[in-house]
Amino acid sequence: MSAEYATFALAPAVRAGGFLADGGFEVHRDFMDFVVDGHPLLHLLSGLDAVSPLASDVPPAILTRQVRGLLLETDAPLPGGRHVLYGCPECEELGCGAVTAVIEQEGNDVVWRDFAWQTDATVDLELNGYLETGPFRFRADEYRAALERLLDDATPRARRRVLLIGARAAALARLAAALRTIGIGADIAHDTAAVPAEELRTYAAVVFGGSVAQSERAAVRAAFTGSGVDVACVDALADVAPLVVAQVEQALDRGPGHRRLTGLTADGGTASVTVAAVCRVRLVAYRLDRLHRTRTHEVFDGTLDPGTHCIPLDSDAAKGRSFLVARAAGGVLVAAVAR
Repeated sequence: MSAEYATFALAPAVRAGGFLADGGFEVHRDFMDFVVDGHPLLHLLSGLDAVSPLASDVPPAILTRQVRGLLLETDAPLPGGRHVLYGCPECEELGCGAVTAVIEQEGNDVVWRDFAWQTDATVDLELNGYLETGPFRFRADEYRAALERLLDDATPRARRRVLLIGARAAALARLAAALRTIGIGADIAHDTAAVPAEELRTYAAVVFGGSVAQSERAAVRAAFTGSGVDVACVDALADVAPLVVAQVEQALDRGPGHRRLTGLTADGGTASVTVAAVCRVRLVAYRLDRLHRTRTHEVFDGTLDPGTHCIPLDSDAAKGRSFLVARAAGGVLVAAVAR
């Protein structure tokens, strides 16, 4: 094994949730990713939809147990000294598949080696090993300091609660239910006139329905500013719950972190998608027909290399009032199709 050291750090990352073209949904997960030599380790595992065990929504006792395991203060959870580095975002079952590696102490160093995709207690490195990933040798003091900061961090979790403003109660109720399904709290109000400042400070975003006048929007923004809170404002593109959910997710993703999906634009015949690292991208079109019915169409689902890619839109996705939602493991972007 090479004696060359790799740097070790942690950085916030997101597995974007949301609704799929077939009516299903995926859970939103915030987690800390492992950063090796300045690059998120998850980016090296092309197209993998997974999260680390260091997720923000796990109870403190479980997070502490995960950190203690990575610090080698407790026994490895899998045979052969193997630890789970990334697992299924929807559950904790090994049967769904997980990225594991052997973590061991060598003198004053910590080594991660033998990365593999694992679905049961045993692993076949020749068949399922990530042969081009690792091994990585870290200085133990740097490694421990990064992980122990998670145990000492008293920073409150990011707010994932939004306020829905509008007059169409039924449409807002559908939107609120959709947001709650993927773990985003949502409340409904006609305006903020009677909402106390301490309550406004619990929201991370405000969503305006299409019927809200500009003067009313300005009053709501002023109320949040007067309460001393930097709130993201979302103007609903259309009365389509999955589309507005994606807008909310994009608005809430304002923190630091390495993003794979960095750009999305669309005209009448082509979508332009920009990614910073190899990842799987799914592109879904939502179109309102002349009777204001929603038509949903999956445009693309595949792995893209870093760079900007032009993806053709068929006639169904490009006509009428159309909108695109692009999803990758690290985020979601929304764009209206320009006419």
